[in-house]
Amino acid sequence: MVGTGAIGVSWAAHFLNHGLDVVASDPAPGAEDRLRDGVAEIGADPARLTFTADAGQAAAAADLVQENAPERAEVKHALFAVLDEAARPDVVLASSSSGMLPTEIARAATRHPERVLVGHPFHPPHLVPLVEVVPGERSSEAATDAAMAFYASVGKTPIRLRRELPGHIANRLQAALWREAYSLVDRGVASVADIDTAISQGPGLRWAVLGPFANQHLSGGPGGIAHVLEHLGPPTEAWWRDLGHPVMTPELERKIIDGVDEELAGVDPAALARYRDTVVRAVLAAKKEFDT
Repeated sequence: MVGTGAIGVSWAAHFLNHGLDVVASDPAPGAEDRLRDGVAEIGADPARLTFTADAGQAAAAADLVQENAPERAEVKHALFAVLDEAARPDVVLASSSSGMLPTEIARAATRHPERVLVGHPFHPPHLVPLVEVVPGERSSEAATDAAMAFYASVGKTPIRLRRELPGHIANRLQAALWREAYSLVDRGVASVADIDTAISQGPGLRWAVLGPFANQHLSGGPGGIAHVLEHLGPPTEAWWRDLGHPVMTPELERKIIDGVDEELAGVDPAALARYRDTVVRAVLAAKKEFDT
């Protein structure tokens, strides 16, 4: 585990809770104490957790490396040069990058670029099952298959991208929603709170159970998605043409910030996060019950 910020702490707790030994590395002062406190707060036993400030030392001891450094190319390149030098040749080097291309990340891995790929979790990794496995131009099938098998073995739901794109899949879908949400605020169509309500009390409830295509299929009744496309295809195209193209101006940023402040006035952020995580756990438990 290389990099022990919020994502690294969550990953570490998840791996520990699935019986793995974790060797963590982070050069920041106080990183070990924050990591141990965070892991314990999530509910993982830190007894099988060791720490070193030396990323190469951590990689040399690893059967898989999960990297969680800042989203800056120069940081990734410097780090992957070290990891590629230290790790055994068969060890997958997976980046948690939320948007960078694995081909770009692998440029620094001159010895074994074939074992570099993206293993992008969805925050928080100890709770949300999704992992996007993204091979780059030089990633091998063996490394990709190993990553898919590893994530599945620790209770994740991995999906493999057939082509690398900035932002992968889930973040691009989120970005599409955010673009229109920001546009609606910018145009004065709705408040920040109303948009949050529109999703959390509307389609978001269905999206927590089934994805967009399966939900659209069900909305078509006996005719399924074929019926939906026949009758709502042209109107949907018209809506697409009318979607906004907001620009992140200081004025729009201020509207968003003020809207969130108004929506969450008096709400404790830590309590809100606990509420979110508790409900997500309940949804996951219900899905598991009905899926079996």
